[in-house]
Amino acid sequence: MGSDHPSGGKPLLRVLAGETLSRPPLWIMRQAGRYLPEYRELRATAPSFMDFCYAPAKAAEATLQPIRRFGFDAAIIFSDILVVPDALGQKVTFAEGEGPRLHPITLDGGLKRLSDEIDLERLGAVFETIERVRGALGPETALLGFCGAPWTVASYMIAGKGTPELAPSRLLAYRDPEFLQALIDRLVAASIRYLVRQFRSGVDAVQIFESFAGALTREGLERWSIGPIRRIVDGVRAEVPHARIIVFLRASGLGHRLAAERTGADAVALDWAVDGRWAAEQVQALKPVQGNLDPLTVVAGGAALENGVRAVLDAFSGGPHIFNLGHGIVPETPVENVEQLVKLVRGDQG
Repeated sequence: MGSDHPSGGKPLLRVLAGETLSRPPLWIMRQAGRYLPEYRELRATAPSFMDFCYAPAKAAEATLQPIRRFGFDAAIIFSDILVVPDALGQKVTFAEGEGPRLHPITLDGGLKRLSDEIDLERLGAVFETIERVRGALGPETALLGFCGAPWTVASYMIAGKGTPELAPSRLLAYRDPEFLQALIDRLVAASIRYLVRQFRSGVDAVQIFESFAGALTREGLERWSIGPIRRIVDGVRAEVPHARIIVFLRASGLGHRLAAERTGADAVALDWAVDGRWAAEQVQALKPVQGNLDPLTVVAGGAALENGVRAVLDAFSGGPHIFNLGHGIVPETPVENVEQLVKLVRGDQG
């Protein structure tokens, strides 16, 4: 299992324990991905994306590639948030260039098609990937697991794909909140079991991704996002008392402060639209923060990247901070710009 010590000696875990470091630890969301030529070569060896996720040797290699190249302070397991509905009996595929496809969960008997409990055997490949990566990492590098938050995962399950403004799931929340609550409850229970097994397989910390928080009203955010995430955090800690947990609510505005106040998470990840000065006062004063460089500054490089990194470092220098992007790195990002990012954050400019 990952370290039970409050800091574990790893920079990222020290920050999650509330320590302010002179240089923030660094990792980036989607750091194992299409911007890396070695990843594209590896991905070509699997017939489908889900096949790739469920191939432990390939997934472990993808996880380790950015660590070898950039020496990030954390590796995050290569997988996908939609392995959870897949392990609940809702088949998941990925259409090339179009994203995920699922058979939509509808009011007409949709929940009956799902298993009551998550099939952890179906996810055995993920746990094997964790074990493989754990054995390959150095003592200073943290290993992160993750899952999607129930609202985000439910939105895919209801629509069967990503949708603009999440109209299908939002409409369902208004028309039949009891149905949505039942689906959310099932995802809360599944996520607890999934994350607990990740910790027992060797991760040091996990991140809960609420990618669609920005689609919710304040009332909806509290009911469908903050509340279920809190239940996951409490459920995981009931089994793994020292579990370190990061929560990422994308585009949630004041939801970042709510996440710090109410979810029980150790840190709050910030998207790139959050003003750093506000976040330092309203969020970092309560919990360690993670983020929040605009991913497109890494595409642009040059002065835009330098200014962006400096602004993030300046905003959060007064408290515990993990440097990251405000969302995932995009495929067209030049590798040399990521190298420059690492140098800027670590202060080893030439």
